[in-house]
Amino acid sequence: MQNQMIWIIVIGVMVLSYIIQAMLQSRFNKYSQVPTSNGMTGADIARKMLRDNGITDVEVTSVRGTLTDHYNPQTKTVNLSEAVYGQRNIAAAAVAAHECGHVLQHAQGYGPLKLRTALVPVVNFSNKAVQWVLLAGVLLFAVTHSVLWLGVVLFGMSTLFSLVTLPVEINASRRAVAWLESAGITNYETKPMAQDSLKWAAYTYVIAAIGSLATLFYYIGIARSR
Repeated sequence: MQNQMIWIIVIGVMVLSYIIQAMLQSRFNKYSQVPTSNGMTGADIARKMLRDNGITDVEVTSVRGTLTDHYNPQTKTVNLSEAVYGQRNIAAAAVAAHECGHVLQHAQGYGPLKLRTALVPVVNFSNKAVQWVLLAGVLLFAVTHSVLWLGVVLFGMSTLFSLVTLPVEINASRRAVAWLESAGITNYETKPMAQDSLKWAAYTYVIAAIGSLATLFYYIGIARSR
């Protein structure tokens, strides 16, 4: 019964993930039709937000793809997708400011971001090894159960990463919305649009964390039942 409930949750998460991704793309397309009042591109906005906060050692660059925007603390680059970097609209402004929100977190030593950064090498290793370790644990359970539990622990690191990511992303969005308003890039009409687009982006991380938790409980159930 417990495993059945977990599978129902996993399937529900998959459906919700598809819906949220579709809504995110829909919102991005919708607000891409609303121009910024000052005609600034996503790249212009990112550079202004960095300057306004006294950050001069981070470069703003363009990367291929859609919604591939990210901040790389190792190279100190804000990487904006083609749909954001050179576009002059509210969706681009919101995404660019959000990524710069991560820069501010990094510069100010924001705790959850420091923890997430520290987890990156561990999660990279666990993601590569977890499937093989879990398979070996199932096959060798008659000999030892420790291998299976090791796989559960490795997957648990990915789940922890997903959970830590939530406050990091939400905080970056709050910083973005606040700065966009204070800098006069959004107003009473366009501020809710920026908030809405970032809200749906945050939902993708929420559903990913729920899915990871459900899968972790599923693996724990297997380990305990065996």
